[in-house]
Amino acid sequence: MAIRVITLSFAAVATFGIAVGSLVPTVANAVRSIASYIPFANLGQLQAQEPGNGVLKPAASKQGHGKTDGHGHGEGKSETEGVIKRRAEQIEAAKIEVAPVGKGVLAQRLTVPGTIGPDTNRIARIAAKVVGTVSELKKQLGDTVSKGEVVAILESREVAEAKSEYISAKVNLDLQSTLFERDQALFGKKITAENQFLRARMTFAEAQLRFDLARQKLSALNVSETGLSRQTTGLQRYEIRVPIAGRVVERLVDLGAPVGGEGQAKELYVIADLSSVWIELTVSTVDLDQIKEGQRLRISATGAGKSSEGQVVFISPMLNQETRSARVIASVDNKDLTWRPGSYVSAQILIDEQPVDLHVSRSALQTIGGEQVVFVRTPEGFEKREVALGKSDEEGVEVVFGLNPGENVAVTNTFVLKAELGKAEAEHAH
Repeated sequence: MAIRVITLSFAAVATFGIAVGSLVPTVANAVRSIASYIPFANLGQLQAQEPGNGVLKPAASKQGHGKTDGHGHGEGKSETEGVIKRRAEQIEAAKIEVAPVGKGVLAQRLTVPGTIGPDTNRIARIAAKVVGTVSELKKQLGDTVSKGEVVAILESREVAEAKSEYISAKVNLDLQSTLFERDQALFGKKITAENQFLRARMTFAEAQLRFDLARQKLSALNVSETGLSRQTTGLQRYEIRVPIAGRVVERLVDLGAPVGGEGQAKELYVIADLSSVWIELTVSTVDLDQIKEGQRLRISATGAGKSSEGQVVFISPMLNQETRSARVIASVDNKDLTWRPGSYVSAQILIDEQPVDLHVSRSALQTIGGEQVVFVRTPEGFEKREVALGKSDEEGVEVVFGLNPGENVAVTNTFVLKAELGKAEAEHAH
């Protein structure tokens, strides 16, 4: 018949050991040895074992705490560690966007200051090519103009004389042409003498020459001959047209002002097409070897929250003797008129590009417990994932471990997920 070891409380064992220890030292030492192998939390009870085992095991707890998971939490835990359960509508309401992980490019950029200016190829100075008086100014400062549009009208004696000469020469040419054709026909029939025919031909040639000279004078004054005839009125009227489309950035004369003469204004307007602007960059000699014409760049204004893409179009072969820097010009599209000439900007010139197999945006990263993590989209919401990072640039980083190609990660408002995760872990800790 097996002998059972009676379950004793820790207090009973201790009392018994002290009493017997005073009589039999070896027994006391044995009791102390048994107590040293029993966890303090479980010394209250010992479970009976069959003789010969030589081991006393803790008894089962009388107060059940339920099953535990691998993290030491009970069934009452609402979420697994690192998992944030969210429905699709909750993710949309939090404005959390996701993007797939995949191949990307890391860019090395050189940042230099710059100043916006107009494209000098898109500036037109509207000159008065004749001596006259400003009769009409059709455009004011800031107005937009189309190519070929009339912006001002002058009254000019010079123009009136040129138009009169043209009309007179044209009328005379028509007459001499008719007479020459008649004499030529008569001479062919042996009715008119040769001398008369030759005089008619010479007179016609002179009329043709005077007409050509009158036409060239009109062309030099930029006056169209269309519509000019003996019935033409307002011969002194001279229209000023613009050669490009753009905006009036300067108006240099007033109504009634004399123009074109000695000591008088020569220009009426300055028109600028600001659909494209230049950025004048200052690059030190140390960085100049890295800059090449044709390189792409991105400009941004401090505090403005806007940026544009452009291209380097000119690198001066001359250095500024005072600043020891080179003049570098970049062209930037400005169709929406975002950039104003005279503004200061910062330009990031693309120096080099390096492809990587796994690329994520910097906005996807958060630091938790000293580790870099991202939040991977799952059917239930998001899962925290620790990642190992490699090379980086201003916008993104290379992931060398922790993610697989094609996985979707949160790239906006990830701080919301970090806060939710911290809140959940704090609740489980309590």
